[in-house]
Amino acid sequence: MPSVRVTSEGSLEAALRKFKRECQKSGILSDVKKKAHFDKPSVMKKKKQAAARKRARKKFRPFRSR
Repeated sequence: MPSVRVTSEGSLEAALRKFKRECQKSGILSDVKKKAHFDKPSVMKKKKQAAARKRARKKFRPFRSR
């Protein structure tokens, strides 16, 4: 769980920006978005396969230009 201490010299806006950055680094927001709705197992499988194809295409791209 990310936490930020606010000191008397620091501003609240700076602490809020730091807290948002910590949440993003820890992956809380992406996890909440994933769990916002239910995906059927078949849909999850298709998404996983599409991501694998995209990674493979991206990995192959530098070799194609030679």
